[in-house]
Amino acid sequence: MKIEIPAHKKLVHAMHIPIRWGDMDALAHINNVQIARLFEQARVEAFNRWFGDARRGIHLLVARQEIEYCAILHYSTEPVRIRCAISAIGRASFEFGYELLDRAGTVCAIAETTVVTTTREGATTAIPDEVRMILDQRSE
Repeated sequence: MKIEIPAHKKLVHAMHIPIRWGDMDALAHINNVQIARLFEQARVEAFNRWFGDARRGIHLLVARQEIEYCAILHYSTEPVRIRCAISAIGRASFEFGYELLDRAGTVCAIAETTVVTTTREGATTAIPDEVRMILDQRSE
């Protein structure tokens, strides 16, 4: 499956995240597991910025994570850049779309994460209206 992030959604939120020396594997490039960690960090940071203290009481579950590796990511003291947006919103779930760029601006990986809203007990529930409003603003 090819991940497609609409061009108009690519610049909703961007951040720079440093990579660590220990993120490299035996092939001297950043390990794929660490790339998943970078996308996770971007998702958490974006969600915290968008919701702030209003995040309390919102229960989320990552239901799916798909990553397409496009180019080798080499270690650099310069941070990587991750751009993300809400790429789709459903009744009880939404999708983060991401691009990971190296210091030269090369897209090294793209990803999509499906996040489901749940009750405290873990049952799927509709996205609350106040959450949907904020998500809608991040998907334009």
